[in-house]
Amino acid sequence: MPERNIEFGKYGARGFKGHEAVARQLDDLAGYIATPVTARRGLLARLHYLTRSDHARAAARAAGLTVTDRTLRAWLAGTRAPSKRNLERIEQAYRTVRRENVARYLLARLNREGRGTRVEIHPLNQSQVDRPRQRVVEFRTLNVRRWDRIVAAWAAGDDQELDDAWVDQVVDLGSQWGQYEYVTNVGFAA
Repeated sequence: MPERNIEFGKYGARGFKGHEAVARQLDDLAGYIATPVTARRGLLARLHYLTRSDHARAAARAAGLTVTDRTLRAWLAGTRAPSKRNLERIEQAYRTVRRENVARYLLARLNREGRGTRVEIHPLNQSQVDRPRQRVVEFRTLNVRRWDRIVAAWAAGDDQELDDAWVDQVVDLGSQWGQYEYVTNVGFAA
């Protein structure tokens, strides 16, 4: 695909892929539990979220939390503590289930009945690049009207699809869209 960067950072530019910034922003909008899973309060909050209904339990099992109901009850009662590996599984299952639960809500908020959401794209950081090699890249805004592919890829955790969906939106910036493949921040609100 034209305009893709092959050797990003070769001369000292810093930033990260635009789709990663979009995923971070969507994660912020999802409103995860702030207390870490290693704290008792955070563990209990995640376990209650994952076990509050039969549907939530099934989603947690599908997301990789495959322990017995007896083990879950022991964790909730505090008689046993999950291992480090199980804590990671609990966190991953919680994030996966939370993404699936809020995806439809976020999609409706971001699409705004076809009006879309304004996105601010902050360009990559070129402060470490020698002056003759710096490009003129400026702050840009873009109104994204179709968030369906972006939110679906984010909810599924599919980075490649999220990248493709984001690039499909960024090409609306014009012939220089490749300059915004790497950014310092992408901001929007729902």
